[in-house]
Amino acid sequence: MCGRYAASRRPEDLAGIFEIEKWEPEETLEPDFNVAPTKEVYAVLDRALKDVSDPRPVRQLRKLKWGLVPSWSKTPEGGARMINARAETVHEKPSYRRAFSSRRCILPADGYYEWVTGKQERDLEVEGKKKRPRKQPYFVTPADGSVFAMAGLYEFWRDKTLPDDHPQAWWATCSVITTEAETSPLAVAPADGPHTLAEIHPRMPLMLTPDRWDAWLDPARADVGELRELLAPPPSGLMRAYPVATTVSNVRNNGPELLEELAAPEEGTLF
Repeated sequence: MCGRYAASRRPEDLAGIFEIEKWEPEETLEPDFNVAPTKEVYAVLDRALKDVSDPRPVRQLRKLKWGLVPSWSKTPEGGARMINARAETVHEKPSYRRAFSSRRCILPADGYYEWVTGKQERDLEVEGKKKRPRKQPYFVTPADGSVFAMAGLYEFWRDKTLPDDHPQAWWATCSVITTEAETSPLAVAPADGPHTLAEIHPRMPLMLTPDRWDAWLDPARADVGELRELLAPPPSGLMRAYPVATTVSNVRNNGPELLEELAAPEEGTLF
């Protein structure tokens, strides 16, 4: 799954990476090293501009809320639970299939966090000596330092309790697509820790390599079979993972120090 990630790149940098044609300076977000559900995040998408005669899709950097609310929902409450869509079923689930057909996006990240229950903690849990095992967070990121381009979906939801000109009348929300975690060795693995992503968690965000960006973002592509081919996992051996401080477990903590690599897992959280 993907329940927390880091996104620190500035709009200017993202504009160059993704060949952005339009973004609004007033939608600038501060670097966020502890992105959690319901937060506003950057999304790259291709969409025609409003109030212009040219109908062609334009590559945009938009600000969306993480937690998808389908257009047909009566209320937005379920958005906080719809942060992930499974690649295997995204084309058929009622909440996602319409967005999968025409509203696809890329959610840029530095990488994502995932938590592992240490062996010592698991042993205690099995013995009934500890009810809440302490978990060691790991940060997973491209080994070459490139952007982690997560496949995503976006939707628009209209709050019918508000007038049309109200600034919160429309909600723009998104979801991260996840896939089975890689079982092949990491490009760089911690000496004392997991050596594959699957050892950290059975699911991972689906990372799109640059050769798939244009096809994924193209709203004119609607053939389900062709779109599902774009959900194939990226080549193995692109990622690294390393332990970080458990302070990231508290969403109130935020800053570049959360990405600092620990020499070893914290005491009591050994893999």
